Amino acid sequence: MPGFDFDPEKFEDKYEHYFPQLQQAYRQAFETMNDAYDSELVHAIDQAILAESEPFYEGDGEFRVELPDDPVAKLEGVIVDTGKAESVLDVYVDEIETQLQSVFGFDAEE
Repeated sequence: MPGFDFDPEKFEDKYEHYFPQLQQAYRQAFETMNDAYDSELVHAIDQAILAESEPFYEGDGEFRVELPDDPVAKLEGVIVDTGKAESVLDVYVDEIETQLQSVFGFDAEE
């Protein structure tokens, strides 16, 4: 169970009800990724792709982050192999989903 009164119905209007928690989860994911991967790539993913992402609550403490279409094509000004960009993006999305679980008080362990 979440550590505070999380309401899945309120998550449908997440930016009205849970904006500080969403900011915290995305910020923590950014910091984790920035420490582990190329900061230029992480910053580009954050600005070009994740700024257009949409988090959803799936139920049972699970979150999903929906990305814009063809997300890697949105990376501009960063020279990176497409496979590496996709790999880092996948890890980044997993990290955001984990941080969402943590911030909203769900046990992130599987």
